[in-house]
Amino acid sequence: MGKTILVETSARHVHLSQADLETLFGKGYVLTNKKDLSQPGQFACQEKVTVIGPKGETKMSILGPTRAQTQVEVSLTDARSLGIKALIRESGDIEGTAGCKLVGPAGEVEISCGVIAAKRHIHMTPADAQEFGVQDKDIVSVEVKSADRSLVFGDVVCRVSDSYALAMHIDTDESNAAGAPCEGIIIK
Repeated sequence: MGKTILVETSARHVHLSQADLETLFGKGYVLTNKKDLSQPGQFACQEKVTVIGPKGETKMSILGPTRAQTQVEVSLTDARSLGIKALIRESGDIEGTAGCKLVGPAGEVEISCGVIAAKRHIHMTPADAQEFGVQDKDIVSVEVKSADRSLVFGDVVCRVSDSYALAMHIDTDESNAAGAPCEGIIIK
């Protein structure tokens, strides 16, 4: 109780399957690591794609490495600008979500689903979870303190794995509401 954890803003981005990466960038293409992220093995790429919805389009960064399924993560404000109804989901839970068109330098892909607003979450190791008294998939509230816009986020899912580093992820809308940069404290 009262332990401070890192709260990171997860801006809009795209995760690509290997097949979609090759359609967009060319056969055998390999993503270029621009910057390692806080989660082990994850990185921001130099490459970007254009995401097109019914009302608009925007260039988005790709995060690597490739994944089993292509997924586009946006804030609800981004979704409105694109004209897409993004459901709030955990990463990877894309069944029944909206789709969009992705355009790269070598081609384009129409995904039938995969556009989500990521559910706010905390990545934890098993040791972190034990220290906080939570288990994988538990839902908690987090008090986020900032200079002028402190607030409490409810419905925060705990995601526990040996492959994670302790950090809470919120989207840009949530970050702006809390006046980020900020730090979080789990409350009960």
